[in-house]
Amino acid sequence: MKENINFQLKMDKILESINEEKKKIGYVPKLLLHACCAPCSSYVLEYLSNHFEITIFYYNPNISENAEYNKRVEELKRLISEMNTVYPVSFIEGEYEPDVYDKAIEGLETLGERSKRCYVCYELRLDKTAQIAKEGNFDYFTTTLSISPHKNATWLNEIGERLSEGVGVPYLYSDFKKKNGYKRSIELSAKYHLYRQDYCGCKYSKEEARLRNESR
Repeated sequence: MKENINFQLKMDKILESINEEKKKIGYVPKLLLHACCAPCSSYVLEYLSNHFEITIFYYNPNISENAEYNKRVEELKRLISEMNTVYPVSFIEGEYEPDVYDKAIEGLETLGERSKRCYVCYELRLDKTAQIAKEGNFDYFTTTLSISPHKNATWLNEIGERLSEGVGVPYLYSDFKKKNGYKRSIELSAKYHLYRQDYCGCKYSKEEARLRNESR
């Protein structure tokens, strides 16, 4: 997939089509949204809840510590309960299975951020999301991950598109960092007093964040 594709534009065209269809038949499509944490979900929920009935799917076996995992779950649930959305937002928690993550990235542990290690992690989480989207008869699935400046939107959309073909559920193309989405997520995090972690979740990204902070 080409690096210069405007995924925000592709998503906006899909949303425009959805809204036209909604006016005709009154049907609100159902979106399964993989979420990594509350801060990243804040803007995405604000943006997409005008168009979909959203179910957040929290599946993040990359998170290395139970306490961190549970803290993110509770913050996400609190955000959902406190945000005002046009259409309802519900929550599904996947299994916490860090052993599955460890096995998936075996041999890639020493690679850094935005490496094949991250690609495999994206694929692991999106694959499970695609399966749940098929089982739950969702109209679309996508992920909040592209809102982060550290995440490769091209990879995420490439994986989503491929998995979509396998399960028969459309992947909603996205690059949520566009239109100042990341900046807006910071504003919403402050508004809702959300816990903002400084690393993605795995022990490797945690160590990389520690080294970055020490070098400042």
